[in-house]
Amino acid sequence: MKIQLLSIGKNHELFVKEGIEDFTKRISKYFPVSWNVIAPPKNAGAFSEKELKKKEAELVLQMLQKEDYLVALDERGTQLSSEGLAKFLQSRATESTKTVVFLVGGAFGLDEALLKRANYKWSLSQLTFPHQLVRLILAEQLYRACSILRNEKYHHQ
Repeated sequence: MKIQLLSIGKNHELFVKEGIEDFTKRISKYFPVSWNVIAPPKNAGAFSEKELKKKEAELVLQMLQKEDYLVALDERGTQLSSEGLAKFLQSRATESTKTVVFLVGGAFGLDEALLKRANYKWSLSQLTFPHQLVRLILAEQLYRACSILRNEKYHHQ
């Protein structure tokens, strides 16, 4: 199973870049993993919130394969514990999912078309985080879930 991490927005800021790279490298010991930061549409400031979300959705939908298992990070999604995320990953692997795509939306969230396409909607927290930190938290939690699956000591209970 491959893990693909998609995020709409600017490239990783320096203050989180090292952490994202470190956790991504750690994840790669368990699953092939890649990041794809999708630049916002040109002249994004000229669009309404609804138009911008629609344009972003079009970009993402073009990148997805039919068989990709899409996990949309959405504030209205299901919250998981770290152990729950580990079980989720194990289920995807057991079901022979080829690629799990985790999607972090743009500044205004995800368009309905992406939420409808999503196989699962996941909320990291009821708190609101900056997109850069969401990327870091996502990478760290995926690594933590992998370490739980292997019963390694990174995750202490």
